[in-house]
Amino acid sequence: MSSLVRAASLTGYAEAARQAGLNPDRLLLDAGLAPSVLHEPDLMLPVERVRQLLADTAEQAGDPAFGLRMAMPRRLSNLGPVGLVLRDQPSARQALAVLMRYRGALNGALAMSLEDQCGQVLVREELLHAGAAASCGQASHPSTRQSMELAVGVLFALLRQLLGCGWRPQRVCFMHAAPRDASAHQQLLGAQVAFGQAFNGIVCLASELDAPNPGADPQMARYAQRLLEALPGAGPCSTVDEVQRAVALLLPSGRCSIEQVAAHLGLLPRTVQRRLAEQGRSFSDLVNDMRMTLAQRHVLQGQRPLTDVAALLGFAALSGFSRWYQQQFNCSPSQRRAAQGAR
Repeated sequence: MSSLVRAASLTGYAEAARQAGLNPDRLLLDAGLAPSVLHEPDLMLPVERVRQLLADTAEQAGDPAFGLRMAMPRRLSNLGPVGLVLRDQPSARQALAVLMRYRGALNGALAMSLEDQCGQVLVREELLHAGAAASCGQASHPSTRQSMELAVGVLFALLRQLLGCGWRPQRVCFMHAAPRDASAHQQLLGAQVAFGQAFNGIVCLASELDAPNPGADPQMARYAQRLLEALPGAGPCSTVDEVQRAVALLLPSGRCSIEQVAAHLGLLPRTVQRRLAEQGRSFSDLVNDMRMTLAQRHVLQGQRPLTDVAALLGFAALSGFSRWYQQQFNCSPSQRRAAQGAR
């Protein structure tokens, strides 16, 4: 699975770091990134280094909303050719469909989906990384909190540009726990921000997403799309990548059978199985790999009760989750969490 993200994801990083009294060049070097990447928006950077950079910077700044502050000034133009295509779509829903189609050209670790539900649309986002630590004694991956808030914050900012500066979502959701002081999040996102939710993303009215875009220019959209399709990385993702993203989004809902994943991708189950087999993978292996990735995140970086973590990973009971975790990581989830807290 791809693990690269456009350097444009760091738009506004230097300014935000300096406002916090930090040296952005030093922080970039410490994360293994050259300061010059801030001036090359189309460079592709390792996701884990960007994730580490944001986590370290937020910690040193003492600002739990650092990633969110970076996101708020974002514009469609920061997405390069993808932003041009989004701007001229007939509606915000169609713009989001384009964003989902070409997300691999922006962030190889981003999964997105739209779900209609009683007049509302749930825009879900999830961030993935390649693999998880194999045992209790190994170091964990950097916290995804800042990267996740950056991703959701960028989505918020883009929707606000598409729908007007007065637009407000029904709810902005984060799976992680609230910070001690959530006033900055409420100031930036509004009182509708909610933590400890079952998914990361935004809930908005379907009528807002389907409203006609008065500024849409179909001819310009076609021209920008031709430019976009000529770019490296703009082609379709592999079936393995697409299934991994679908599993990450569907596991917390308890709807993660191969039939449901195939329906999410618009394919027949046997087609998914055949394409995975051609790439030397199986559906059950991909589900297990994704569970390992998400288990590390929720057990090590979260404060949710383990019963809730089990449900988020698609287990019917805590006992089943504990047995599975022991097999994968050579210790129980409670032991892993206790060991992490003792460091």
